[in-house]
Amino acid sequence: MKKIDIAVVDYGMGNLRSVSKALEHVAPTKTVLVTSNPDEIAKANRVVFPGQGAMPDCMREVDARGLREAVLYATENKPFLGICIGLQMLFEHSEEGDSAGLGLFKGNVKRFSVADMKDSNGEKLKVPHMGWNQVYQTHHNATKPSQAHALWKDIDDGARFYYVHSYYVQPDDALLTSGFSEYPNRFTSAIARNNLFAVQFHPEKSASAGLQMLSNFVNWMP
Repeated sequence: MKKIDIAVVDYGMGNLRSVSKALEHVAPTKTVLVTSNPDEIAKANRVVFPGQGAMPDCMREVDARGLREAVLYATENKPFLGICIGLQMLFEHSEEGDSAGLGLFKGNVKRFSVADMKDSNGEKLKVPHMGWNQVYQTHHNATKPSQAHALWKDIDDGARFYYVHSYYVQPDDALLTSGFSEYPNRFTSAIARNNLFAVQFHPEKSASAGLQMLSNFVNWMP
């Protein structure tokens, strides 16, 4: 089997082409492979776990394709980036379809409350949360508590990233949170632990800030 620098997990949900093309753009010398083969995922140096769609459908496809063990192995053993549903599936449970997740982290995936969907002027906000929003970095680096995570390198605090979602993660452990946004209330938009980083927004659709994050991931040595 040829060398695989970055495996993009394909479980049949979402537009994986934009993720792979963005990775190829920031890492032109690396081998980027979109794959549903558990063996290829296990042998890759880095793993990206993206996705769009409904949580029950995504979990069903992950299991139907035999990808659960390969994904969980990657979360513990190599640089791992989750995107959108690829963040939500790492948790225990989602309100979307009353669905169980992979259970790597304790916590739930919640739907934006219709009752809360008003901005500071009292104007109604839409669900799904779609479009650009600021992301504020938190400083929970275990070895250097005053510093933000390595994947925030050269990204301004409050930089704007692109979102498309109706649900958000609510970790039991607040120290997992590496970034947050407001819509209109604060919600976790990025988590980090050891070799794992995962985000609710789409870095592959987030212009220069998103490309910088993907570049940081490609060069990250956790």
